[in-house]
Amino acid sequence: MYQHIILAADGSDHSIRATEETIKLVKGTQTVVEIVYVSDFSKSKDEVLHAEGQEALEVKRRKKLLPIEEALDAQGIEYTLKLLRGEPGPAIVEYANDSQADLVIVGSRGLNSLQEMMLGSVSHKIVKRVECPVLLVK
Repeated sequence: MYQHIILAADGSDHSIRATEETIKLVKGTQTVVEIVYVSDFSKSKDEVLHAEGQEALEVKRRKKLLPIEEALDAQGIEYTLKLLRGEPGPAIVEYANDSQADLVIVGSRGLNSLQEMMLGSVSHKIVKRVECPVLLVK
């Protein structure tokens, strides 16, 4: 069984579905789930400009993860939360590889093949570069 699972989450519907799959995998086990949220540099400037202060900004970011935390709490699943800063794909890859996770679970954004080829997606970057198995949830 997995000992350490990283759940890459951003509060989107895709990360909610990834949370549901995480629950199916770890319910009734001693697996430690680590929710990883990355504050994206490219979006954080706008967040900072519209925030009333650092504390309000952190509260806003944590609210995005509230449904995920509530779902895990409801099932009695132990988890920790790690907030990172940077570009989401590379930040998650670096963190997962450094932490020697057994599995990374991430939701797919559902880009079509042309969009993914032109833009790349966070989930695609994770799948390609993380050294442990990755569960991509659609």
